[in-house]
Amino acid sequence: MPDTYNAVRPLLDRNVEAGRGNKIAFTYPLRSITYAELQADTQRMVGLLASLDVRREERVALLLLDTVEFPVIFLGTIRAGVVPVPLNTLLGTEQYGYMLDDCRARVLFVAAALLPMIAPILSQLRGLQHVVVVGGQAGSHIDFATALAESPKGDTAPTHADEPAFWLYSSGSTGAPKGAKHVHASLMATVDTFARQVIGYQESDVCLSAAKLFFAYGLGNALTFPMAVGARVILNPSRPTPGVMFDLLERHNPTIFCGVPTLYAAMLNERALAEHSGSSALRLCVSAGEALPEQVGNAWRARFGADIIDGVGSTEMLHIYLSNAPGDLRYGTSGRAVPGYEVRLVDEHGASVPQGEIGEMLVRGPSACEGYWNQRAKSRRTFEGEWTRTGDKFVQGEDGRYTYCGRSDDMFKVSGIWVSPFEVESALIGHPSVLEAAVVAATDTDGLVKPKAFVVLRDGTDAEALHEALKEHVKTAIGKWKYPRWVEVVDALPKTATGKIQRFKLRAGA
Repeated sequence: MPDTYNAVRPLLDRNVEAGRGNKIAFTYPLRSITYAELQADTQRMVGLLASLDVRREERVALLLLDTVEFPVIFLGTIRAGVVPVPLNTLLGTEQYGYMLDDCRARVLFVAAALLPMIAPILSQLRGLQHVVVVGGQAGSHIDFATALAESPKGDTAPTHADEPAFWLYSSGSTGAPKGAKHVHASLMATVDTFARQVIGYQESDVCLSAAKLFFAYGLGNALTFPMAVGARVILNPSRPTPGVMFDLLERHNPTIFCGVPTLYAAMLNERALAEHSGSSALRLCVSAGEALPEQVGNAWRARFGADIIDGVGSTEMLHIYLSNAPGDLRYGTSGRAVPGYEVRLVDEHGASVPQGEIGEMLVRGPSACEGYWNQRAKSRRTFEGEWTRTGDKFVQGEDGRYTYCGRSDDMFKVSGIWVSPFEVESALIGHPSVLEAAVVAATDTDGLVKPKAFVVLRDGTDAEALHEALKEHVKTAIGKWKYPRWVEVVDALPKTATGKIQRFKLRAGA
């Protein structure tokens, strides 16, 4: 890396220099933007931030929907050497107060539709100086479109490759969100590894991601990877329901579709959408967030003719570091280490576990964040030199592939043998009456730990007649000691905004 390196140059400026200036970079129902227009607007963002007295290395928060303004503001802020902090748009007012206060944002860019959620706490935020409203009535605040149009273009900041470029807050599936600090070099590091060497993004690709831009997974899917090759992105500011995603697939015919296991399962199982055919140009799908059940992958391929490349990533590592690959795919596993990354499995003492035994995964690679903001103890527990503790349990098979077993906090032993919640859940989902399942540890009357299952059934299923059948199904599929001693039917499972099951909430009620 050169001493002076700003992430916007290889992602955006290089496309204009290569003659792609007039090509559409991002589009959504109300507006499209070309690479040249995006470049000009990000240069005006430098001037806008200067007019708001935001200095290099200070933070600004982004509470934005997936519209073309997101890449303008995100990349323009990085161009200025200022640090953007995208926030999850599905949280509550109290959580926004925590994160805005924690990151000490000088400016908040907020979608007009989300302003009512944030308005009650604006006067309580100590460091916030300005609120800029995007895509609607600004009221007493700054109107983004007007302010950007009136701003002069500014120069790209001579940042360093190891200088913080942006923060991402963890999803909070196991506690309070943590601000992960990513450096300028991290974005292209994910391009050079997963995007190029596993998926093979091309300039001709049209990309659609159900995961939003404020997630690490969505940021790669719908900004970093397509921009790195000059591809086109379809943005979706709405909730990614099965109906919405089918509509986008059929109207825009993307070649790459990125989703999460819950969405893929819902799209396959919603009866009202059974006749939809998806994109006629679809060549590949990607999944992350949680492990993809084998039956979901097989059913998707059978119906739509495209494989789902299932992988594992994290906010801390920015994107996927363990993955299946085209031509090297086995549903039910998470594949192998992405080229450029190393993984290993360790026991509770930090010693490597032999092949075939369950261990916690550690990963080493070029996109690791430099630590958590203001959480030194958690940083020291998570980042061990070049290695990052993932908190995920895996087992490596004889063929070298890794199979997900569950979060370290979710694993438990029955009769002295480790039980993987995901393995039991996959067996339950294999039953034709079960749509979703989550398994946690519970204690029986003798004080012994046994599996308890929470299941969401398909429409029209008789719940009372199913309990014993599900237990027998699991015994037959994966082993007698692993079957759930209790089966509770629920309308829905508690999940984070990324679609991850919050098993700690189920454990609390188990």
